[in-house]
Amino acid sequence: MGFLTDQEVKALGFAAVGDNVQLSDKACYYNCSQIRIGNNVRIDDFCVISAGVGGINIGCYVHVAIGSSLIGAGNITLCDFSGLSSRVSIYSSNDDYTGQYLTNPTVPSVFTNVTSADVYIGRHAIIGSGAIILPGVRLEDGVAIGALSLVNKSCEPFSIYAGNPAKFIKPRKKDLLILESKFKIDA
Repeated sequence: MGFLTDQEVKALGFAAVGDNVQLSDKACYYNCSQIRIGNNVRIDDFCVISAGVGGINIGCYVHVAIGSSLIGAGNITLCDFSGLSSRVSIYSSNDDYTGQYLTNPTVPSVFTNVTSADVYIGRHAIIGSGAIILPGVRLEDGVAIGALSLVNKSCEPFSIYAGNPAKFIKPRKKDLLILESKFKIDA
């Protein structure tokens, strides 16, 4: 996997970029002036990071695995220590599927009914491969989402959810908070 050089990253015009950032040279970045990236972030090959007017905020120690996408007009926030497994899709905008409106971005907005809502991925949240997160969803701190899940509702802290639509499975352990404290002391 090849990563963009510091000069290439700077040339893209991100709103902010931290230290030790690894951005794949095979990923696509759109509207970079609305994207903020913290320290120690890695974005892998074939990801699409497309910020709308709400922007995208990526915290520190975040991994976005191969083929994932963050797309939409609403704000998307990935907090510190969160992670997206491969092919995760996060949408902050959605077409109207009722048949009352036209759909897709090639149609003038007067004929569509696109809705947008912010998406929040809390600290230590992890999202399994192929999961889809819809507009308006909040994954509170420590949430774990199972692979191939469709998340259309917000999720409670330190809980595990899975399915289509995603449902509560069981609580998630909080041991990682102790590890985070030790990690910060060593760093």
